[in-house]
Amino acid sequence: MDLAAVSEELAEIEGQIADIFRALSNGFQKLEKIKDVNRQSRQLEELTDKMRECKRLIKEFDREVKEIERRTDASTHKMLNEKKQSMIKELNSYVALKKQHQSNLENNKRVDLFDGPSEGFGEENVLLASSMTNQQLMDRGHQMMDETDQTIDRAKKVVQDTVDVGTETAAALKAQTEQMSRIVNELDSIHFSIQKASKLVKEIGRQVATDKCIMALLFLIVIGVIAIIIVKLVNPKNKDIRDIPGLAPPAMNRRLLWTPN
Repeated sequence: MDLAAVSEELAEIEGQIADIFRALSNGFQKLEKIKDVNRQSRQLEELTDKMRECKRLIKEFDREVKEIERRTDASTHKMLNEKKQSMIKELNSYVALKKQHQSNLENNKRVDLFDGPSEGFGEENVLLASSMTNQQLMDRGHQMMDETDQTIDRAKKVVQDTVDVGTETAAALKAQTEQMSRIVNELDSIHFSIQKASKLVKEIGRQVATDKCIMALLFLIVIGVIAIIIVKLVNPKNKDIRDIPGLAPPAMNRRLLWTPN
């Protein structure tokens, strides 16, 4: 069954996956013909990227199948699942092939590391050594030893420089940590001072409010007293208001309670 009849997106994804599978097949065939280790490594990286892209497309294919599952019959859904499983199986075969080549590549690198120079270069050295005298060979050996010692000295210097940089970095980090601790302590002190100042401001506010209330009460009392005085002065015969001591009007005449005979 043609996937285009089921879904155009599925057909497009299948075409992209098929193109990647062809590229992987050609890439692995080309990899077998490459002898240089570095080129083999680059080729494997390119093939790995293609396999990642293929895996992403298969996941997208699976999501699309799940979305159209309700709109397709059982036979079509079975066919799509078989197609997906076939893609996964083919991708797994390329993954296994990639692991095999990766293992061979690591072994080749290990052999190159321990074997030293290439075969042609070794033959050239053998021919050169055969034409040299014993003294020349000894001189050459001493020269190679000196070069090795210099290389070791340079490596030691690099290691020492690295250690020095690490020590300086650790000291700088320690200083920064101590500085951060001091800053945190100062912030705590500032926070405590702010809290104390806030409490003090609240107490001052309460005292001011109390003083205002007392002043207002005294003001009302003074106003009341002044009002009473004014009323008594204006209307001294008003008996509803008691006389204020010291402000009563003078008596007009006095009557004696006892008169002499």
